[in-house]
Amino acid sequence: MLSSGQVKHVSSLRAKKFREKSGRFIAEGEKLVDSLISAHFNIDSIYASPSWVRDNSLLLKNQGIPVFETLPGEMERISNLSTPSPVLAVVVVPETPLFDYDLYFRDFPSGNCLCLALDNIRDPGNLGTILRIADWFGITTVFCSEQTVELYNPKVVQATMGSIARVKAIYCDLVKTLSLLSQTIPVYGAFLEGENLFEQDLPPSAVILIGNESHGISPELEPLITRKLVIPSSGPSEPGKAESLNASVATAILCAEFRRSSYRQ
Repeated sequence: MLSSGQVKHVSSLRAKKFREKSGRFIAEGEKLVDSLISAHFNIDSIYASPSWVRDNSLLLKNQGIPVFETLPGEMERISNLSTPSPVLAVVVVPETPLFDYDLYFRDFPSGNCLCLALDNIRDPGNLGTILRIADWFGITTVFCSEQTVELYNPKVVQATMGSIARVKAIYCDLVKTLSLLSQTIPVYGAFLEGENLFEQDLPPSAVILIGNESHGISPELEPLITRKLVIPSSGPSEPGKAESLNASVATAILCAEFRRSSYRQ
């Protein structure tokens, strides 16, 4: 049986201030926890059903992770999900040294390098899904503005479905970052008006910039964009039709088109 202290500690990690204070975040779900363990994240503790512990004995072998078998009612008390998963992990937030712009971009590759830049993405589900999309298309680096939603928000972690273990999210000054990147590879921005995405010969190396869900790309970033792209609507021009695409949906379409274009070349 879990102690009241354990329940309080795990539950507190839903709030950003307690994640920052403890340096811990929570991850729920079999695939997600498996991905974090396999990627050698520092797992503080695991709370799981007896059946999950039994079925994953090989995964846990020699890991030295404290495991607490948890009854269904107890999992409901610590879970952040409406339908609790059989396993929840408390994970140590990886140390992130101060981002050294000059050192990082001095050796930045120019060949076959596609990356994403996110300008003030605020919805946790969008950020998590975008990281999952990046993972699917083999994009290993996502540059996030300092105002983008926190990476270890439980909804972000959950939406990545394990991709948080494979895609590097770098929080940085996007003006400085894009200024440096644009010296090496082109920067493409997603807009409601621009050149038709489906009519472009897109390079294998580029930055795809995705703007805020409500306000789009910030004005201070526009001068750094090599080319503005639009995903054209094919629907009828009728009042009430969708005005724009969800940020993560737009990201998926853009990534797919960039990859498709590079395969043709």
